[in-house]
Amino acid sequence: MGIIAFIVIGLIAGLIARAILPGRQSMGLLATTLLGMVGSIVGGLIGSLFQRDGRLFDLHASGILMSVLGAIVVLLLVGAVGRRRVHA
Repeated sequence: MGIIAFIVIGLIAGLIARAILPGRQSMGLLATTLLGMVGSIVGGLIGSLFQRDGRLFDLHASGILMSVLGAIVVLLLVGAVGRRRVHA
């Protein structure tokens, strides 16, 4: 997958994850893109556990879904760390 496609998929996955997850996430377009890109890597790693072909970075519809799922996981982890830091 090309770097431009990776950035665009990251942006889309980040926007969808922020729309699905309730609450207010104060992040700009760059942070949303980075969230989606990290989520894409996390989702790809999770998805590779269920596939045997060894292709981690190919573009598939299920890969986009896993990118959104990975972005949601990352967003939840960042939110949990942020809440813990505020209360500590």
